[in-house]
Amino acid sequence: MPVSSGSRRLLVQGCGDGPPADRRFWAGLVVSRVRGGVRRRAQGAGAQYRLVFVDRLIVTLIHLRHDLPHAVLVLFNVDRPTVTRAVGEIRRLLAERGFAVPDRPGLRLRTLEDVFAYAQAEGVELRLDATEIPGPTAGRGGRRAFVSGKKKQNTMKATVIADHQGRTLWADGLRPGRMDDATAVRAAGITGCFQHFDPVEVLLDDGYLSLSRDHPGRALTPSRKPRSGALPGRVEQWERDRHSHSSDRITVEHALADHRRWKQLMRWTHRRDRAAPDDRRW
Repeated sequence: MPVSSGSRRLLVQGCGDGPPADRRFWAGLVVSRVRGGVRRRAQGAGAQYRLVFVDRLIVTLIHLRHDLPHAVLVLFNVDRPTVTRAVGEIRRLLAERGFAVPDRPGLRLRTLEDVFAYAQAEGVELRLDATEIPGPTAGRGGRRAFVSGKKKQNTMKATVIADHQGRTLWADGLRPGRMDDATAVRAAGITGCFQHFDPVEVLLDDGYLSLSRDHPGRALTPSRKPRSGALPGRVEQWERDRHSHSSDRITVEHALADHRRWKQLMRWTHRRDRAAPDDRRW
């Protein structure tokens, strides 16, 4: 509700630099004037949730796992708007909760800096890769920003970090599929993490060669193929190194495969402008 000019002047006059009790009094007086009188309904009154928290959590997990329409979930004897509100609220809570840390109950990783700090403290070698999911349909303005050069279709891209056992430690928000893998992870802030967390190493694939060039010894990509005419021993050593690197990095592919168990992570079915930063983190 907009505040009138008289109420605004009253608020500025009374809430200057006085004690907190006086500021609360004047703020309450302004709210009362805007409302048109004293409160007629007790605080917290009104329509209550028909779904308790556990039911809201179950409804959200069913929707995320099987991608069922909200109208189908009215089996909980509630209306579709109630289900929609519950899913929106629980998804935000799950995104803010972060990712669990193996063998460290109560500790959560919410940012990329948290992941690097954990890896530095525990001596964990990280694995990083990007994944693409089919994105918004064609026929809208700005489509070229979402056309993936790899998949030749509209996609949304997300970066995922896992540990040596394939457990997800962090997931970036969705970005346009046309964005390069290295550019996406730079936009997430990995350059600053490499500068502040010295011993941390990250295993990458060939899509991050520029990142390996900028951070040698930290961003580890497969060794380059020897030139034509190289000695047989050099070629065999390259094949062994490449196989070892692929075997160590494969756990992030297992983490991405585990994400595909959730139908909501297999395709983006909403509008492009509704891609929130936490859409991949719940």
